[in-house]
Amino acid sequence: MKKTKALVCESLGEELSGVTLKEIELPDPSSQEILINVKAASVNFPDLLMTQGKYQHKPDLPFVLGMEGAGIVEEIGSEVSKFTVGDEVTFGSWGNGAFSDYTLVSENGAQLKSKSLNFEEAASFQTAYLTAYVSLVRRGELQSGECLLVHGATGGVGMAAVQLGRKMGAKVIATGTSVEKLKKTIDWGASHYVLTHKKDGVSFREEVKELTNGKGADVIYDPVGGDVFDESIRCINWGGRILIVGFTSGRIPTAPVNMPLIKGFSIIGVRAGEYGRRDPVRGKENIEAIKKLADEGELKPYICEKFKLEDAKEAIKFLAARKLVGKVAVVMD
Repeated sequence: MKKTKALVCESLGEELSGVTLKEIELPDPSSQEILINVKAASVNFPDLLMTQGKYQHKPDLPFVLGMEGAGIVEEIGSEVSKFTVGDEVTFGSWGNGAFSDYTLVSENGAQLKSKSLNFEEAASFQTAYLTAYVSLVRRGELQSGECLLVHGATGGVGMAAVQLGRKMGAKVIATGTSVEKLKKTIDWGASHYVLTHKKDGVSFREEVKELTNGKGADVIYDPVGGDVFDESIRCINWGGRILIVGFTSGRIPTAPVNMPLIKGFSIIGVRAGEYGRRDPVRGKENIEAIKKLADEGELKPYICEKFKLEDAKEAIKFLAARKLVGKVAVVMD
């Protein structure tokens, strides 16, 4: 048994009312598990949504928050062959999460950490960049020379799409609600940035058309939804692809289906994790591809804030208040 501090959700509710930092006991690793001394964890919107019972994955109560992290292997099960004690790894975990000094993870739920990333960067890498890769490479089939419009570009998955899109040779236009935050996307690969929200509401179609010689964007990466999606279908090029990544605006939009008919564009859903589960061969290829790019120094998340484990609730609140640019990490002592 291993005693560890962990951020535990004991009951569902708003504003993290059922979340407590407490000491828990972990059992010894099973034959195919590894015990990880967690060094850093990434904060993601599903962490907040799961505490409210609003995410599609609903762990049984109580559960430890933190869907991805990085650390050092401290103990391995009797049948583990991929790792040895002392290996630096990244991992994903549902319900026995990363907001903890120690965690148990299935051998297949971990990967060797990229040597080019520190623990905070490695913890914040896979979810964001896997989403971007499946979106732009597998689903959107983005081509060099095309125009990529990235909504929510100052968030974690948005910044990943900006960086990967630029690496793929696209002209990247970043959008968001803060000029100060959007300036950072230029450093990460955007050619231009555009505010989505004006005094009279959501409006950006004319600016996008002006930046694309009247054609509109070839690929639109949309984790926002709502009014942003409604405006997007007015500034997409003939034969374009709108990638539906999420609905952080809170409203799931509906599309007038005459628009794809008239303009010849496609609306494509993206679920990066499900893509790998349904096609394990390509799923493995996806993970290997982004890790290779990280190893080569081509991809790296931007960490805007770090919080200690004792302040992990504040880290989630920081995310919920949309104060971040890029990613927020929880760092263990």
